[in-house]
Amino acid sequence: MSTTFARRKPRGVAALVAALLAALLAAVLTPGSGQAASTLPTLNVSASATSVTVTGTPVAGAVNVVTSSVGKLKEPLILLLRLDPGVSEAEALAVIKNPKADPNEVSKFGSIVFDNEAPVKADEAQTTLAAGSYVAFSNTESGVGATAGFTVGASAVPVAMPAPQAVEKTIDFGFKGPATLKVGELVGWEDGGYLVHMDLAFPVKNMKVAKKVVAGLKSGHEKGLEKLVAGPPINFQGPVSPGGYQQSVVAVSPGIYVQVCFMETQDKRPHTRLGMERIIHITK
Repeated sequence: MSTTFARRKPRGVAALVAALLAALLAAVLTPGSGQAASTLPTLNVSASATSVTVTGTPVAGAVNVVTSSVGKLKEPLILLLRLDPGVSEAEALAVIKNPKADPNEVSKFGSIVFDNEAPVKADEAQTTLAAGSYVAFSNTESGVGATAGFTVGASAVPVAMPAPQAVEKTIDFGFKGPATLKVGELVGWEDGGYLVHMDLAFPVKNMKVAKKVVAGLKSGHEKGLEKLVAGPPINFQGPVSPGGYQQSVVAVSPGIYVQVCFMETQDKRPHTRLGMERIIHITK
């Protein structure tokens, strides 16, 4: 939930982000994506404290990416980075392992095309992979962890993803898409802007509280907002590059949520100050 690959807390919203992280680690997380039945080829990506393992069907086209963690690694994010032609894995790692690196620097050598939670019991989301060289890596509060390079082969007939029932887009600077989602819906999550964005939401008690949180985030008066978080946040999509797209089934409790992007501008303003906060409803 940060603006660097080290996932450091953005200025001004540190307490809120800390509360969200604590909720993630303390609760049995109900991910933003469910275990939807899929006929797509499967790519399994598992992370431990010392390694990342990629198995399955790395073929161009739509895939169902199953992410999981083992051992003592706590709820990392799993990212898939597609390298531009001619870029080596070592060149990419030199940037993404730099704790001061801005994720937008990825555009110089590739693109973050997928970013999802990796709970012990596994999570899954669908995406489309182009043929080429990739790096899979885990990301935690301590920074970028283990990595693994892999190759996606060409396909004469790439598999297409099923059509989503709704699409949510992060843009510069805001959200586009329906403000009401249903449990069980297959929803697409897309970075439709020119910068790296995330799509996160956290539950609040009621509409009055939601409006207070949105106003506080927008104005920069965030003191005490962490106390208004009513449960663990949903990681619909971790930070991805422009054009990054994945889709998953909504599998969380119905209620009122505040949808946010906590990435930062170059002058260190969180995107929530610029319009990337809104109220959404999740219904049965």
